Amino acid sequence: MRSIERTLLGWTLGTLALGAFLVSLAVYFFTLEEMHEVFDAELQHVAKAVASYHRAGHQPGQTDDVGSPTRTDIADDSEIVTLTWTAQGQKIFSSDPRVALPFSSIEGLSQPVVGGEAWVVYSTVGADGVTQAAQRVASRDVMAGESAEKVFLPLLGLTVGIGGLLVFGLRRGFYPLEGAAQDIARRSARSLEPIPVEQVPTEIAPLVSSINELMSRLAVSFAAQRRFLADAAHELRTPVTALRLQVKLLQRSKNEIDRARALQDLEAGVTRSQRLVEQLLHVARTEPDGETSRVEPVDLAELVRSVVDNFSNKALHRGIDLGATTPGNVATSIVVSADSEQMTVLLNNLVENALRYTLAGGVVDVEASFRNGAPELRVIDNGPGISEGEKARVFDRFYRGADATAMAHDGGGSGLGLAIVRAIAERHNAHVSLQTPGGGKGLMVVVRFSESARQTDQPVLAGNRTATTPSIAT
Repeated sequence: MRSIERTLLGWTLGTLALGAFLVSLAVYFFTLEEMHEVFDAELQHVAKAVASYHRAGHQPGQTDDVGSPTRTDIADDSEIVTLTWTAQGQKIFSSDPRVALPFSSIEGLSQPVVGGEAWVVYSTVGADGVTQAAQRVASRDVMAGESAEKVFLPLLGLTVGIGGLLVFGLRRGFYPLEGAAQDIARRSARSLEPIPVEQVPTEIAPLVSSINELMSRLAVSFAAQRRFLADAAHELRTPVTALRLQVKLLQRSKNEIDRARALQDLEAGVTRSQRLVEQLLHVARTEPDGETSRVEPVDLAELVRSVVDNFSNKALHRGIDLGATTPGNVATSIVVSADSEQMTVLLNNLVENALRYTLAGGVVDVEASFRNGAPELRVIDNGPGISEGEKARVFDRFYRGADATAMAHDGGGSGLGLAIVRAIAERHNAHVSLQTPGGGKGLMVVVRFSESARQTDQPVLAGNRTATTPSIAT
């Protein structure tokens, strides 16, 4: 696991150490360059001074070595060696006879190598001879290195000092974060209160705020799950109790007629229980943290025809005229990006609700249309409808209106159908509205999608109704 403190410390100290080295290297080269300029000028002055001195003590043509000292000491690297020569190249004087510098009759600087050592020599040429002043190159390198060393050591100490202050500052800066971590560690699995951000460093505040938002969403999700479990347990208690009673009635049946009636009631109870369990599973899948939608192109016209065909037998059994209204051209399609399974569940719930509360002889129309630039699904029935006061509440889970059970063919649903419809619609950025049809009777549920649809032809909104059951309306 990477440590932010160690990473910052390593990069900072490494950068400072590299900077100290580069500064010392620059000082070395700059100092060496300045020394070359200064010492070259000094060699020139010394050579000219020695030439003037020897001209005063010797006449032209004098070739003796008078005045050349005998050296037995250890020469200093920075020492300047001087020599005088005749114009013909005969040595007259040498301040250190141990150094065998070559004769040069060219005015200016030269860099000969003598005895494996590099020298810098300045030669001044006159009518009476040549005078040279020489110095070892190594002495200049040593002095430049000493200057760089004197700069590097303080910089190295400064790097160490900054590193210590950085460690102290980082630990002080991360202390509030450690406090927040300890606060979270002390919490229980159900404690989802937000982390205080007052003492958190500014750089870490966005992360802590994101964690707080996540915990807030988790709290809402957990609360919704607890409510769902409580409601589900409450709703399952009634059908399970009814099934137990129906089993006892079946066991106590004394003749075939009573046994057949009890068996029929038991089968109806199992069907209702199965439907409730399926609805509960659909609710769980439409939760915000439920299964991820598999988005694919869905043809709403084909979906309408398929769902209506599946419910045709039920509509026929109940004496209801169930029809599908799709675009005029059979080849025309209205395509949206959606989860096909969830869209089928949505439309199934709407059609089943319409069939449940529509009386025999009634009409249920299911439409797929393209209106005002957006695709729509509509389920229209001429049943009793929903009062204005209950339209907002019917989307709540397990809510059933006061007259819902009495008006339903099968004793009423589970109160989950419209809740599932709205949840699926919201996951697809669609809007569900409950309206009253033009005749002033019944209910029209409109699911309007926000995205644009692809269609091959301009749809005919009022025509091409396909009735899958014989119309018995009078």
